[in-house]
Amino acid sequence: MFDFVQKHKRWLQVFLGLIAITFATWGIESYTRFASGRDTVASVNGSDISQREFEAQLRAQQEQLRRMFGGRIDPAAFDNPEGRRALLDQMIAERLVATESAKRHLLVDDKRLMDFILSVPDFQEAGKFSPEAFERAARSQNPPLTPRQFEERLRQSIPFRQLVSSIGETGIVPRAVAARLAAIEAQQREVAEARIPARQFLDKVKIDEAKVKEYYDQNPAELRVPERVRAEYVVLSAEALAKQEGVTEEEIKKSYEDRAPAFRVDEQRRASHILVKTQEEADKILAELKKNPGAFAELAKKQSQDPGSAEKGGDLGWFARGAMVKPFEDAAFSMKQGELRVAQSEFGFHVVRLTGVQPGKVRPLEEVRKELTADLTRQKAARKYAESSEAFGNMVYEQSESLKPAAERFKLQIQTTGWVSKGGAGQELGALDNPKLLAALFSADAISNKRNTDAIEVAPNTLVAARVLEYQPASQKKLEEVKNDLAERLQRQEALRLAEQDGAAKLEQLKKGENPSLTWSAPRLVSRRAAQGLPANVLRNVVAADTSTLPAYVGTSIPDTGYLIVRISKVVDGQPPSAEDKQLEARAAGMAGAADYEAYVATLKGRASISVNSPNLEKK
Repeated sequence: MFDFVQKHKRWLQVFLGLIAITFATWGIESYTRFASGRDTVASVNGSDISQREFEAQLRAQQEQLRRMFGGRIDPAAFDNPEGRRALLDQMIAERLVATESAKRHLLVDDKRLMDFILSVPDFQEAGKFSPEAFERAARSQNPPLTPRQFEERLRQSIPFRQLVSSIGETGIVPRAVAARLAAIEAQQREVAEARIPARQFLDKVKIDEAKVKEYYDQNPAELRVPERVRAEYVVLSAEALAKQEGVTEEEIKKSYEDRAPAFRVDEQRRASHILVKTQEEADKILAELKKNPGAFAELAKKQSQDPGSAEKGGDLGWFARGAMVKPFEDAAFSMKQGELRVAQSEFGFHVVRLTGVQPGKVRPLEEVRKELTADLTRQKAARKYAESSEAFGNMVYEQSESLKPAAERFKLQIQTTGWVSKGGAGQELGALDNPKLLAALFSADAISNKRNTDAIEVAPNTLVAARVLEYQPASQKKLEEVKNDLAERLQRQEALRLAEQDGAAKLEQLKKGENPSLTWSAPRLVSRRAAQGLPANVLRNVVAADTSTLPAYVGTSIPDTGYLIVRISKVVDGQPPSAEDKQLEARAAGMAGAADYEAYVATLKGRASISVNSPNLEKK
């Protein structure tokens, strides 16, 4: 993993920068949208981080992981309590810094915004700004944005990035300090783990009805059923229109004729060669091959100066015109199969044997029919969507009492939902999984007057309009409905407290030299560069532990899991960096900058009012 990071450092910096934009801006427009408090994961100075917002960020993070590793891992495997808490901590930090940048009135005018947009490589093609590339980037956001909306998102992100940079990129570190930091970074510590799981205390915890009733009375906000609706909706998409659009035989034949050059397969030839430096060597090999043609592969392996083909007996595989240097190509395409010839190029002298000929041809219609049909269907669907989208939007607005007219005109199926809560947290929403659409569905007009929502673009080339069928206002859950769940929650909380208490006691015994009953994992080496599976907060404690006396011990509470004790049995010093390492100061400055940023965020957290709703943070 470390090798991967080192090799792709620049790419990862871009990746993290884009994540910062997402945290700093997507959330800004939704901070007030889900401010009811009933589905919040955390509250920062009175500003809620909704469960829906958190789950969206989690999905985005998992998708980034999947792409980073080329789809070779299941990112859902990283969805654990430690990872969820780390993501929430990052979102809280981003919220605090974004709020601070707003307090400082860091504004961006149109010129500065345009200069920034023109400078971003992702918005360029052939080194120049491309409106098409910019629009693609806007559409790829979650949810998809128009170019204008994306501009405003970037406008918000620039002061945020400026504030972060001003804190984290100003460190100047002397070389001696940098060398020491590099050695510390490379230092390894041998560790073993002993876990004290909370589940082993569950049987010892008894929760009576009085405690359940007390919790119920003291936490009414957690136990409310948010307002919810049952709805119907229609989806107009290019994909749906494609299923309606047939392609005629005449259209297929015309497309085939129009694209005939694209279906032509040029003549290809296959040859083997033996590359040598002089004409004399080539003539000698040619004479030997004329006496013994079967010796070509053996001679190529022994004498050819082209190592790539020599180990294959000189075989170059199939190639068309333009794939080889011209003198070699001219010879190969003028020879008969089985013929031998010498050709000279800038690389030397080639003893060439032509081993195969595939004449040029045109792929027949039947071979490309499926490809042509799919292309024509997509083209017709795109045109039909462009023609239909405005009329669809007008119809659901003008005939707002029903979705039926639009469904009949555009041959769409009216679909219905089960109960959908405001904000949609923790629900499978399908086509309704869009903040703007949900907000419209819970608007006063949609609820009171049962009018259609506007046609809202939820994805590229996809419009959805919805209508409320039934509405239920927010209500308090009855004690009888929730008492079993509350008892289970309180039992888990108390079991966790007992695990932490037991773990802390065992940690003190270990520090006194006693030997409490614990099961230790196999020892392994960890470092700041290679956590080897240790959660980030545990690794920080391990590398910061005093190791003047070994073994040393550290203990950490693991949210919703139990208590973890780590034994440090050995310290392996890292190799000192070489004097030629020109990136040393940059790495040290980066480490110092990161520490400055963490300290700054810690200061903001110290001044902030932050609360976390653990039940909503748990994996559903």
